[in-house]
Amino acid sequence: MTQANKHRLENELAFVLHSYPFRETSLVLEVFSRQYGRVPLVARGARRPKSALRGLLMSFQPLSLSWFGKHELRTLHSAEWQGGQPLLQGTALMCGFYLNELLLNLTARDDPHENLFDYYRQTLQRLVNEEDHASTLRCFEKHLLQELGYALLLDFEAGSSNPINAGKNYRYILEQGAIPDENDFTEGLLISGKTLRDIAADDYTDVNSARQGKQLMRMLLNHHLGGVVLHTRELIKDLKKYD
Repeated sequence: MTQANKHRLENELAFVLHSYPFRETSLVLEVFSRQYGRVPLVARGARRPKSALRGLLMSFQPLSLSWFGKHELRTLHSAEWQGGQPLLQGTALMCGFYLNELLLNLTARDDPHENLFDYYRQTLQRLVNEEDHASTLRCFEKHLLQELGYALLLDFEAGSSNPINAGKNYRYILEQGAIPDENDFTEGLLISGKTLRDIAADDYTDVNSARQGKQLMRMLLNHHLGGVVLHTRELIKDLKKYD
């Protein structure tokens, strides 16, 4: 067995998150694989006119990938399209790029998250089939944070066993949770108990819950991004209200 074969992985289900030209004819890919997490690959010769990979390595399409190598940048050996995912268009396409930018900035390389991979795939289907893209993004953001160990505290008041009361207002404090809004306390995000309950249920049909849910996710994501600006978020904001 050759050294390359010792480090060869076959037929891994994956999506391309990002790609850019490398040297004259190749591409560097950031892929999100189900069993191995985010992996950097070089697709040698993929930009040649007669390459079997040309036109295949598209974002938002499920692929079966094989690669080898033990260094940080591994080499793509083969790719096969798995089908079943309609092309994203318009605002749904911009939302898809937003999902990819979140994954690129918040996940670590070689850190598998199989449940997150499955939820990402379901979210792409929702972007095609459902009109309420804002709700779809909020659901993904929440599940992304949960999978990465940053779960939202939505069921109980911070530091107590008191359940969140839908009729009360709260202040959501980073890395602490929701505390009752009282005594002129101004720290954190003002948010209703109903919104917290709705977020827990992935229910954004209420206009106020949708608005406050977006504010809460923005606050949490900005905190964990550590100052990184998401370019797709700004583009979506310019197009529609779905950010």
